[in-house]
Amino acid sequence: MATKTKSVLIKPKSGKTRTTPPETAGDDHGPALDRYDVAILDELQRDARLSNAELASRIGLSAAPTWRRVKWLEAQGYITGYRAEIDRRRIGLGALAFVRVDAERNNAAATRVLEDLIRSLPEVVSCHYISGAGTFELQVLTTDLDAYARWAMDTLFKLPNVKDLHTSFSLGEVKAGAPLPLGHLRQRRS
Repeated sequence: MATKTKSVLIKPKSGKTRTTPPETAGDDHGPALDRYDVAILDELQRDARLSNAELASRIGLSAAPTWRRVKWLEAQGYITGYRAEIDRRRIGLGALAFVRVDAERNNAAATRVLEDLIRSLPEVVSCHYISGAGTFELQVLTTDLDAYARWAMDTLFKLPNVKDLHTSFSLGEVKAGAPLPLGHLRQRRS
């Protein structure tokens, strides 16, 4: 069990009093994120390859409490993984399609089956339930338009409960893979 520590007032011979930060910052972590947690999330979103020492330096803590906080953020599900960002075009995935899938029936059992099948398709890099017309909005990557057309006919249309597809293609990326906005977390602490 972690012990609670507070900042310690030190009165050196000079007579000036200063406060030292607790070296166990992160040991007595409550259920809410604090400014150090938000700073860790912000830094790791920008560069997940940071060493613990560099991360600690950037957020203003020493290495040990920074490491404990990262482990806590992972255990609590705030950090769900680490991966490399790959330039899709450099590996031959030139076509990005946005596909609205209309389902035949929107009952729980049929929708769950369709969800599981969509999750299993490697070409689908993102899938969302949507409001309005349609059931799902997919982001699909293929090598080119012909490959998308074949994949849609041979795979997507053959899934059970798929009624119709509406596809739009990206003509150019303006912004992709950006870090999540964390400003609302900083404002809560002010």
